[in-house]
Order: sequence, then structure tokens, then C-alpha cells
Amino acid sequence: MAPIPAAEPTFPEGSGVDRAGLILFTLAAMQFISTVDFMIVMPLGPLLFDALGIDTVQFSWIVSAYTFAAGCAGFAAATVLDRVGRRSAYIALSAGLLLGTLACGLATNYQLLVAARCLTGAFGGVLSGLSYAIVADVFPEERRGRATGLLMSAFAVASVVGVPIGIVLGNHCGWGVPFLTLAALGLPLLGMAAWTMPPLTGHLGGTQRRPLAQLLDTLTYPAHLPALALTAILMFGAFSVIPYISASYVSNAGVTEAQLPVVFVAGGLLTLVSAPLVGRLIDRYGALPVFRCVVSLAAVMTLVVTHLPSVGLAVAAPVASLMMASNAGRLVSSVSLITASIEPRRRGGFMSVNSSVQHIASGLGTVCGGLILEGGAGEPLLHFGTVGILAVAVTLTSLWVAGRVRP
Repeated sequence: MAPIPAAEPTFPEGSGVDRAGLILFTLAAMQFISTVDFMIVMPLGPLLFDALGIDTVQFSWIVSAYTFAAGCAGFAAATVLDRVGRRSAYIALSAGLLLGTLACGLATNYQLLVAARCLTGAFGGVLSGLSYAIVADVFPEERRGRATGLLMSAFAVASVVGVPIGIVLGNHCGWGVPFLTLAALGLPLLGMAAWTMPPLTGHLGGTQRRPLAQLLDTLTYPAHLPALALTAILMFGAFSVIPYISASYVSNAGVTEAQLPVVFVAGGLLTLVSAPLVGRLIDRYGALPVFRCVVSLAAVMTLVVTHLPSVGLAVAAPVASLMMASNAGRLVSSVSLITASIEPRRRGGFMSVNSSVQHIASGLGTVCGGLILEGGAGEPLLHFGTVGILAVAVTLTSLWVAGRVRP
């Protein structure tokens, strides 16, 4: 059987507008909403404690419900995503995300909020992976790195703009208002997606397998294994450290809680510059050399961050910013590597599975780091340097694995 050609979008004619650019804007805007929705729960914690009368264990379930639901939904979606057009799948997932976000804003008790977070995670986690598949379908390889970098800039914008505004809205108007605002902002993007995106059905064709057989094929297909391993290694290494940076900075590095927003705004601003820059370097020099450079930088910055003494904001903020920027760079370059290695007809299902692996590995890394650490809550955070060494040791194995990811 002849190979199935890559999806070639047929953009509407007559407007003179760069449809690929409009598609990228739509993807990035919805990615911004999804990212803020995921991140805003954590800083809203004090409000949720008071409003819902919950304890720390219940709050941890509110946070983790999104991740676990995203991981499970990704595996389920992998059985169907490559059976439908990208546009149809994207609009359906976006609508589900906004419905879940709206439900979060309207939740009146702990149980309803956990259920709403599960709904949001189930759609939001799959949507992120599909967005990268659409970028790979729409943009040729020589422009894909830059497009991926711009899409990932949504994370930086969410950190710099979305989360601080959400905190202000929550403090002044109630914890549900940020979610309601996000749902309202996302509605026009559904129409934008329907207008800008062609059907993107070039990946369809050939004999369709049964869903379970297709999922097993995605998980065991030889070209997919190093790509999935690369994702798991990177996310485990990153999230064994990232969730505890704030506690470490307050407990060990001489940064006050009031100064923490400065740290993350500075990191977000640097990432906003560095992610597109990494994308341009990928387009010029290739994804693998850039990946190896930024991973090496990320390893060095991880060791620095996890071994910081009491240095104050002036030193701690630039160090964290460099770590955040290098982490974003390795994600941009790894996504470029991975998407180039997957056949277009398999890309939607693979990216869904890849998103599930990403969420599960992140959770495992967080748990592993938490088991090693001691202290916090006003006391020094112990063994953070050990966690950093573990994270670096795991992350450096990605330098070899990345070389096994073949275009």
C-alpha cells in the first residue's frame, strides 16, 4: 500500500490574510485559556479553603483531578483522534474545555468542583496535544520550530498576565469569577477555529483499526517508543523540582512570599522572549543540536536553583528566570523533534497518548520529589539538592534518547 500523504491544508481564498497565522493565533489563544485554567487553582487555594471549608488533602485532590483526568482521557482519545478531521476534533475539545471551565466557576461545593476539574482536565489535556498535531499539519518543517515556539509562548503569557489578573479577580470578586471570565473569553475562539481552520483530513485513509488495537499500535509502534520515552524523562525530571521551587525560595533562599510573584513574572517575561528565539534556532540549525544545548543549560540551572543558599530576590529571581526559560526551550525543541518523527496519519492519536504520558510522568515526578523532601511551612526545606541531582541525572539521559527520535 502506498504511504498516505501528509495533510495539506486548503485555506479559503480571497481574503489575502495569512490563514496559517490566524490558525496559530487561535491555537495560542485557546492554549492561554487552558493554561490559566490549569494554573489558577493553586494560587486560589486560600480562597477555596475558606469558601468551601476544605482541608489540604481535599485541596490536593482539586489540583490533581485535572492531571489524572487528562492522563486517562488522552489514552481514550488516542483511539479516535486519527479517525476524524482535526478541525472537528479541535472544536469539540475546545467546547468541552470551556464547559468544564464554566462548571468550575459555578461549582458551589467541594464535590462539584472536583467533578468540574475532572471534566476540564479530560478535554484540556487532549486539546493541548491536538494543538501540536495541527501545527505539524499546517506548517512545513522549515517553519514548524518557530510556530511551535510561538504556541508555547502561551504558557509564558499565562504566567505573566493571566494568572496575576486571575488572582486579582478572585480576591475582589470571588474565586469563581476567574473561571467564568475564561469561559467567556473562549467562546469567540470557537467561531475563530471554525472559520480559520480547513478540515485537515489529509491524515485520514487506509484501513481503520478497532479502537483498542489502534491504541496498542500507538503505544508499541517502534518509531513512537523513543518519542514517548523522551517525553516521560523530561517531564519526570522537571516536575520533581518545579512544584517545590516556591517553598524552597521562601524557606531557603531568602525570598519572601510577597516577592514570589516578581520571581515568576520575571521568568515568564524571559520565557516569552526565549521560546520564539529557540524556535528560530531550530529552524536554522535543526531541533536535535538545539535540544542538546538547552537541556545542558537546564541541567546546570536546576542544580543552581536546588542548591541556592539565602541570597535574596536580586539573585534568586534571575536564577529562576534562566531555569524557566531553559525548561521552555527544551520543551519547544523536544516537541519539534517528536512531531517530525510521527507519520501524519498517526499524529493525532500519538499526540494524545504523548499528552497522557506527559501528565502521568509529571505526577510521578512530583510524588517522587515530595517523598525525598522534608521541612517547609516555615522550616528549611531539606534535601532539595538531592532532588535536584536526581532530576539532572534523569534529564541528562534525554540527550541519548533524543538521538533515537528519527524524522
